Amino acid sequence: MADATAEQAEAPEKPGKKGMIIGVILAVIGAGTGFFLTSSGLLPLGGKPTTEEVGEKGKDKSAKALPQVRFINLPPVIVSVNAGDSRHLKFHAQLEVNSEHIPDVEKMKPRIMDVLNGYLRAIEVSDLEDSLALMRIRGHLLRRIELVVGEGRVRDVLVMEFVLN
Repeated sequence: MADATAEQAEAPEKPGKKGMIIGVILAVIGAGTGFFLTSSGLLPLGGKPTTEEVGEKGKDKSAKALPQVRFINLPPVIVSVNAGDSRHLKFHAQLEVNSEHIPDVEKMKPRIMDVLNGYLRAIEVSDLEDSLALMRIRGHLLRRIELVVGEGRVRDVLVMEFVLN
């Protein structure tokens, strides 16, 4: 009985060709399926859009008409920042305004500048050290400007220049 187990341990099993044949068949089926799906358009690859994806006159269906907006330029503001040394903040912005509200916002420009100056003078250097400081300042200014001109008249505050010296 010891001889029978010794012969089995010494004779390595030959790998069957069944596994390799099954692997080749599965690879061919996978390649054929992938080719069919991509060539028929069922699996988009992000290449050129098909004619169904493109709207009239070659425009993308998802593109919308731009809103009727104008930009009101505000004069640059230089304010001293609350710090031990003499540091200054130079701030320049534009307001994105719906076209129908341009006269209303233009009329309130002196009040907008007053609000902008008051807010920027209250900022401390520590408020500017955060990486999100500019976004936070834009949000605060937009809210204050909306209080002056009315909600929905100013779409956004666009910062053109923001320099701390």
